Amino acid sequence: MFSLRRAAAAIRVAAVASIPLVTAWGQPALTTIQDILYRADGTRFNGTLYINYEAFQAGDASNIATANLTVPIVNGVLNVQLVPTTTASAGAQYNVTFNSNGINQFTQIWAVPPSAVPLTVRSVLVSQGSVVGPPPVTTQINISDVNGLQNQLAIRPQAGVSFTPGRAAVIDSSGQIDGAAGNLTDCVRVDGSSGPCGAGGSGVFPSFSDEETPAGAVNGANTIFTLAFAPSPAASLLLYVNGLLMKQGIDYTINGNTVTFLASSIPQSGDVMTASYRYANPSNPLGTLTAAQVVCSSAGSGTSAASLVQLGSCTIPAGLLGAGDRIEVEYRYSHTGTSAGFTGAILWAGTNLVSRTAGAAETAFAGRIMIGINAGAQSWDAESWGNNLSFTASSGNASAAIGQNLTISFQADLAAATTDTISLTNFTVIRYPAQSNP
Repeated sequence: MFSLRRAAAAIRVAAVASIPLVTAWGQPALTTIQDILYRADGTRFNGTLYINYEAFQAGDASNIATANLTVPIVNGVLNVQLVPTTTASAGAQYNVTFNSNGINQFTQIWAVPPSAVPLTVRSVLVSQGSVVGPPPVTTQINISDVNGLQNQLAIRPQAGVSFTPGRAAVIDSSGQIDGAAGNLTDCVRVDGSSGPCGAGGSGVFPSFSDEETPAGAVNGANTIFTLAFAPSPAASLLLYVNGLLMKQGIDYTINGNTVTFLASSIPQSGDVMTASYRYANPSNPLGTLTAAQVVCSSAGSGTSAASLVQLGSCTIPAGLLGAGDRIEVEYRYSHTGTSAGFTGAILWAGTNLVSRTAGAAETAFAGRIMIGINAGAQSWDAESWGNNLSFTASSGNASAAIGQNLTISFQADLAAATTDTISLTNFTVIRYPAQSNP
């Protein structure tokens, strides 16, 4: 009897000790979905509901594992209990497939809220593809966090400094996708440069002479023949004798509109001679010349800082400049106030071309710079002046890489931090393309 009483007491103690465990590991709260389902013809639905869901965390922190439920529907009666999803982790939802006679009839998405009373299907039904739940937690992902992404981005062309929507795209010498420079009426060439449309970059088409018969006796002795116009350029001349193309320097020479045959190629009696070439329009003698191009023209900003600040800039796209080109830069600064002097500076790809310091009474600073583009280098000369600032001229050389984007920077600062302002009123950068004019 003593042993039985001790055993009974032990059982009671164990039962009391187990109560907190039952509470701690109790099932999550459930919402009852209860309804009568009908077919379109008014008869009650008979079949099976297949409820599928991915793993999620319920609102009470219960972890719900990925699984599926099979719920029979007999005589239209639906009764199922589900863990609420509207208070669960992001993306929690139920995908419900209605099956009848072994055929999947249709699929719905259910978002189940917490409820102490039974809900109908209408109360939990959401539109196809919708996801109901708390807002998703977003975490920033760095490029370096994605394996291989940095390398893939590195081999793709990047946007150049002149890349602008609505402009013709070109590949610059650095392999970047850039916007073609020039005026809106210009034509873009295959090398990415641009200029006025027309032969030789002219804005006006030259004239053409086709199958002209040069003036001169064809007798086997005469070597000199005259064309109606001087070919421009001279290389445009196509001279045929009896249908055979003559070569300049081998069969003949040309000076202006005069063709002189060499001894081995003198036209013989009865030979037929024709010439086709381009020439400048006498009514428009400038028609075959290349026009200057405004690369940049703009107003700048102002500053009251006591250290150099860039007030404006002009970027010349890579590959635009070539040997023989010339760049002209014109600028004007204005100074308001009389508390402090100022310094204005113009840099060509980091090379200081002009740097002038003026007193507090000076109100303006202006100048002009000409930069000649040579093979592998640039030569420049500059002039600058002001209302009180003396006229000064200077020159020098630079070695900017014209195969890359090149920036002209307009900078300024005040001698001391005051309420004075030094402003870049305006600046213009003009390109004069190399032009052959034989």
